[in-house]
Amino acid sequence: MKTCLVVDDSRVIRKVARRILEDIGFEIAEASDGMEALAWCRAAMPDAVLVDWNMPVMTGIEFLRHLRLEPGGERPAVVFCTVENDLARIREALDAGADEYIMKPFDGDIIATKFAQVGLI
Repeated sequence: MKTCLVVDDSRVIRKVARRILEDIGFEIAEASDGMEALAWCRAAMPDAVLVDWNMPVMTGIEFLRHLRLEPGGERPAVVFCTVENDLARIREALDAGADEYIMKPFDGDIIATKFAQVGLI
């Protein structure tokens, strides 16, 4: 079973994403900020990461830049899931190594489509 790390400072968003991703066959781990997510990845690199941009301690973009430098950190598909809709911010995320970008609010169809586009399902 593929694993997905859901990284968001909102417990509600993590819960909604968990339900959607479990329904499409993922085992889920959760982190509330980028630092916690990076520690999780160092312990067990997931197949996918669904990450918010704006979080305390370490933002999603900072997490992504650190992740891509880790051993095996090039492997997980990273999908940003955020309210950031400025084209420059989207480009920044993609340039930093994100594979796809989802706008909040999201639903199961959106997540399934984006995960399929990056080859996860």
